[in-house]
Amino acid sequence: MSFSFDSQQINMCRVLFLLLCFIGLLSSNLCCGHASNGRGDQPLAQINIYKASLALDTSVHIHASPQVLGLKGEDTEWVDVAISNPKHSSNDWIAVFSPAKFDSTTCWPWQPQTKEKSPYLCSSPIKYTYMRNYPEYTKSGNVIVKLQIINQRADVSFALFSGSLDQPVLLGVSNPVAFVNPKAPVYPRLALGKSWDEMTVTWTSGYNINEAVPFIEWSSKGLPARRSPAGTITFNRNSMCGEPARGVGWRDPGFFHTSFLKELWPNREYTYRLGHDLFNGSTIWSKNYTFVSSPFPGQDSLQRVIIFGDMGKGERDGSNEYNDYQPGSLNTTDQLIKDLKNIDIVFHIGDITYSNGYLSQWDQFTAQVEPVASKVPYMIASGNHERDWPDTGSFYAGQDSGGECGVPAETMFYFPAENRAKFWYAADYGMFRFCVADSEHDWREGTEQYKFIEHCLATVDRKTQPWLIFIAHRVLGYSSNDWYGKEGTFEEPMGRESLQKMWQKYKVDIAFYGHVHNYERTCPIYQSQCVNNDKDHYSGTFQGTIHVVVGGAGSHLSPFSSLTPKWSLVQDYDYGFVKLTASDHSNLLFEYKKSRNGQVHDSFKISRDYKDVLACTHDSCEPTTSAS
Repeated sequence: MSFSFDSQQINMCRVLFLLLCFIGLLSSNLCCGHASNGRGDQPLAQINIYKASLALDTSVHIHASPQVLGLKGEDTEWVDVAISNPKHSSNDWIAVFSPAKFDSTTCWPWQPQTKEKSPYLCSSPIKYTYMRNYPEYTKSGNVIVKLQIINQRADVSFALFSGSLDQPVLLGVSNPVAFVNPKAPVYPRLALGKSWDEMTVTWTSGYNINEAVPFIEWSSKGLPARRSPAGTITFNRNSMCGEPARGVGWRDPGFFHTSFLKELWPNREYTYRLGHDLFNGSTIWSKNYTFVSSPFPGQDSLQRVIIFGDMGKGERDGSNEYNDYQPGSLNTTDQLIKDLKNIDIVFHIGDITYSNGYLSQWDQFTAQVEPVASKVPYMIASGNHERDWPDTGSFYAGQDSGGECGVPAETMFYFPAENRAKFWYAADYGMFRFCVADSEHDWREGTEQYKFIEHCLATVDRKTQPWLIFIAHRVLGYSSNDWYGKEGTFEEPMGRESLQKMWQKYKVDIAFYGHVHNYERTCPIYQSQCVNNDKDHYSGTFQGTIHVVVGGAGSHLSPFSSLTPKWSLVQDYDYGFVKLTASDHSNLLFEYKKSRNGQVHDSFKISRDYKDVLACTHDSCEPTTSAS
């Protein structure tokens, strides 16, 4: 049987096909570029653990070595996993489980039960990789796989599966390996406190307060050594709002300790180490770390700030399933480490780990950024992948957090908010004032957050802190991203409509956003119109706020709209981050750098004196004064 079509029918089919494609793209992009089921592209979400079956094969041998890790105090080690499988297949894959025991006895009563049987497995691995990545395995079934393991407070085993990720078949399990002290204090994260002369240190351990007393020992050359106590908090499975965080993605997070180092001298290098006094009289120590304290507010000195969003984590052992999800993450991290001596503070503005309800990934992320976060303040903002879950108070009803509903981010990182569940705060660093908003809570006029934003912008003294920066995860200003273009908005709903008069009134220099995974810079803009024709140097009276999307730090990239608005000066479909350098009260250098090589791809300068900030432009001063 055959079919024939005339040219008109063929054209009609083409039009219908394109229309269906457009509708499909539009429906996916209306969810802000993320899967609506909360799983997104998280690799662990592709494994249907509940459908796993057992086919243990005595001919399969898996041996992991060394069996004891961290003998020299390391928090990260490489493990050789020797695999022998005479019935090997290109569909085989190996998964890393921690704790090492992962049979049905670990199932939580809430997890799915059927009349026929309970699941064999109820906990996700912490990572996995396909055996087809190893040519020697596909040829002979014998290979040694090198995998990087971090200290996550429990032992580790390696399991070989056949079949698809949707129908896993367990063939064999290795011997367990473990760190010599799995409870050791690890992965310190610095953050600014609520006053300029305070630095906070948060870290993770396996020690609850009924086992050990946490503290920080810190000192500086010429000053006596001090000890500061630390508070301890955690969260449990019931703190999660839904699957997978409450179920297959759950993993015991350990304990989080925060110490407040106060009365610091400005611009001074301090050495510190994490400590736990055990009740048997011994003390557990971390290795030594250093940081430089903050400058006095308004201090005229060289101050360098890094800003980016949407980085996530990567796997240095080549687990390509992860690198495909956040392929730029390790490059961005490595560029920061390489240039760390020229960085003073970092702002990671949302979509931090992309764990999406798989709690093991938070440890993986804190280990990845430890060289940076242990050295300079690592300030975070809340994104949709941290907070969003239906009926939990988030502004958006999506499921992008995978059931975490903000709990891990708010617990594992310190930020100087009045209420940790309301993720907005002000941060002063030298000549900078940062007003960090939470785009996952309502920001519209009349709300609690709107009042905070105005107070943050209005209370800065521009004589001493001339550089005023606004930060939010979602684009509340301007972006010519593809899905915004199709919506005809170039912003989140009601974003700039609610906030642009405030940015203009208080003369916000630059507004930064993530969420859109690319780089874009606008002209100085107000009411959708460029108010300055310059591109690389802005001087004199403030005219309008420059809006920058810097969400290309690691996750899969977002395309631009085919329509390029006049206000869009520079676009880059690549991975990168921004560096701000304030050399004094009058000069600010902006640089956008590529993650792959650290080279500057876009830059401009702002030269402005205090008298220029005082000058009135459209909607930047009150229309009447008491004098008039």
